[in-house]
Amino acid sequence: MPQRPHRPLRSLLALALALFLGNATATAATEQPDIIYILADDLGYSDLGCYGSEINTPNLDRLAQEGLRFNQFYNASKCEPSRANIMSGHYWPVTGLGVQRGATLGEVMRPAGYATFALGKWHLNGSPIDRGFDRFFGHLSGASAFFPPIDQSFRLDKTPFKPQTKDFYVTDAVTDYAIDFIKESKAAHPDKPYFMYLAYNAPHNPLQAPRKDIERYRGTYKAGWDAMRAQRFARMQALGIIGDEVKLSAHPSNLPEWESLSPAQRELEDLRMAVYAAMVDRLDQNIGRLLQSLKEDGLDKNLLVIFMSDNGGSPYARTDENMLAQDKLPGAPGSNWEIGMGWANVSNTPLRLYKRNQHEGGISTPFIAWWPNQIAHSNSIVTQPAHIIDLMPTFLELAGSTYAAAGKGKALPELPGKSLLPIFQGELREPHDAIYFQLFDHRAIRAGDWKLTAVDGKDWELYNIANDRSETVNLSSSHPELVQKLSTNWENWWLNAKGKPYAEFKNPTPPQHLRDDREGGTPYVPTAMPDRLRDR
Repeated sequence: MPQRPHRPLRSLLALALALFLGNATATAATEQPDIIYILADDLGYSDLGCYGSEINTPNLDRLAQEGLRFNQFYNASKCEPSRANIMSGHYWPVTGLGVQRGATLGEVMRPAGYATFALGKWHLNGSPIDRGFDRFFGHLSGASAFFPPIDQSFRLDKTPFKPQTKDFYVTDAVTDYAIDFIKESKAAHPDKPYFMYLAYNAPHNPLQAPRKDIERYRGTYKAGWDAMRAQRFARMQALGIIGDEVKLSAHPSNLPEWESLSPAQRELEDLRMAVYAAMVDRLDQNIGRLLQSLKEDGLDKNLLVIFMSDNGGSPYARTDENMLAQDKLPGAPGSNWEIGMGWANVSNTPLRLYKRNQHEGGISTPFIAWWPNQIAHSNSIVTQPAHIIDLMPTFLELAGSTYAAAGKGKALPELPGKSLLPIFQGELREPHDAIYFQLFDHRAIRAGDWKLTAVDGKDWELYNIANDRSETVNLSSSHPELVQKLSTNWENWWLNAKGKPYAEFKNPTPPQHLRDDREGGTPYVPTAMPDRLRDR
C-alpha cells in the first residue's frame, strides 16, 4: 500500500479531538524515545513474510503493519562495510573498515543521556565497551557457530564468555541478554532512555537451527528455486512492495535449472533452504519474545524499533564437500553450510546479484520502522530512497544531540546522511543528490531515478530504477553523456573520501570465488545428498 495523503476531518468535533491528540503526540515526540535498532545478517530483500516470503515471520509482519516498510533502502553490500557506515554515519571509505576514524553510535548517544547497549555481531575495531557502549554481549568477529562450541571472541562486556547450558543457541542468548540489559537499566534509572544496537548474526552461515524449526520447512523447497522465486515475486506485487512495472530478473546463466538436478541434489538443496528459513523464523520468534517482554513490564510506551539487514543474500557454497566428508548435514551442530547461489537468488527476489555486488540484489534491504503513535500512515510502503548513512542523523535528531558532541568527529567531513524523521511523519523528505557504493572492484552511484553500476571492474552499466528496478536493460550505450556525468560524480566522491583518484587506489584483488558471483561466472554445481546421510 503506497503512502496515503492525510484525510480531511469531517467535523469540528473531530478537528478539536485531532488538535488535542496532535498536541499530546507532539509532546511525546519531544521526549527522547527508547530505541532498538535490529540488524539481521545476510537476510535478503524478500525473506520476510511482509516482503513476500513463505517464511513465517508474524512478529516482524506485525511491526510492518503497524509501522512503515521501505522498498528502496540501501546498505553497503557486505557485513563489515555496512557496519562501518551504520556505526559511524559516514561512508566506510571515509572512516575505514572497522571505524578507524570518527565516533560510533554509542559515542554519540551516550553524551545525549542514553544508556547504550550492543549485542550480537560486532565485526568492527576494538570492543563495543571501548567504543561508547555501556554493556555488550556477543562476538567481536565476523561469524560464529550458533550451537556450542561458539566463536572464542564471545564476550559479556569485556569478559570471555562460554555457554553453560546444553540448549544454548546464539539467537536465543542474544535476546536473553537484550531483555536483561533493558530491564536492569530501567530498574536502576526508570527515566533514562536507552539505545540498543541489536545485531543478530542470523541467518549468516553456518546454517544451524533447532531441529523443530527446521522440520517445519522440510519439503517446502522441493518445488525448486525458480518456482519459489516466482511465488515470492507474485506476493511482492500483491503486497505492493514492488509495482507492476518491475520485472523478475532473468535466471542466472551460471545457475542450473531446477529440473536438471538429480533427486539427491534436490533433497539436499531443500534441506539447505529449510535450515535457512528456520533461522529466519527463529529470529522472528526472538524479536517477538523481546517485544512481548517489554510490553508485559510496561516498557514499550515510547519505543522506536527499526529492523533491517546488512546486505543481500550470499551466493556462496564453499564448504559443501568438506562438510559431507565429515558426514555433517545443513543444520547440525558443528556444521558450516552456506545458502548457495540458487537460494540466494530467491532470497533477493526480484533483484539481480548478491551480497558484495553493487547491483540491487547486494545493496537493497528490507527496512521496517515501528513507533506507535508517532509514525504517520501505518501499514504504508515508503518509496523514497534512503541509505544506512541516514541512521546516525535520525538517532541524533531523536536524542537532541549532534555528532560534534561526541568529540571525535572534528577531523571528518559533515555527516552525509539525512534524518528519516520527516518520512516517519508522513512527509516527502528532501532526497539525496546522490548515494554512493564501492566494495572490492564493484561500484555504483544512485542519483534520482538513475543508477550507474559496475561489477568486477568491468564497464559501467546504466539503469533507470524507476521503471527497471531489477536492472534488466542496460542503457549505457544510449545515454553516454549521463554515464560520463555520473561516473565523474562517483570519481569525485571517491577522491574526496580517499584523497587519491580511484585509478591509483590499490584495491586488493578479491579471491576468485568473490569474482564469480555474477551471471556468466563459474557455474554453480549443487551438492547431492549421500545415501549414507539420507535418514539423518
